[in-house]
Amino acid sequence: MNRAYLLLAGLHMALIFWFSAQPGESVGIPPPWDKLVHAGVYGLLGYLLVQGTGRPFFAWSLSVLYGLSDEVHQLFVPGRVFDLGDWLADAGGAGVVVLAWGLLSRRRVRLQR
Repeated sequence: MNRAYLLLAGLHMALIFWFSAQPGESVGIPPPWDKLVHAGVYGLLGYLLVQGTGRPFFAWSLSVLYGLSDEVHQLFVPGRVFDLGDWLADAGGAGVVVLAWGLLSRRRVRLQR
């Protein structure tokens, strides 16, 4: 377990929460670019978590659950809504990065033999 990456993941999650707490269109990323931003933000979260834990499925699952909690949180923020597409972009971005990490890690191990 790498605590530095876990600390960075926690800070990243706090930043996500802060942006999600902004009312209305304060963040203002127009569709379809907002989905790419979601994928990138949660891809970074997945990367930080998998580097911190070394457990790809756990890192992806935590990213997906945090994305879900983020969308639910937005139900309570004026002018914001739960968006299934955003959540799917979160899950997809984290999934792509965590899967790539797993494949590259496996390849690295084979090359070291």
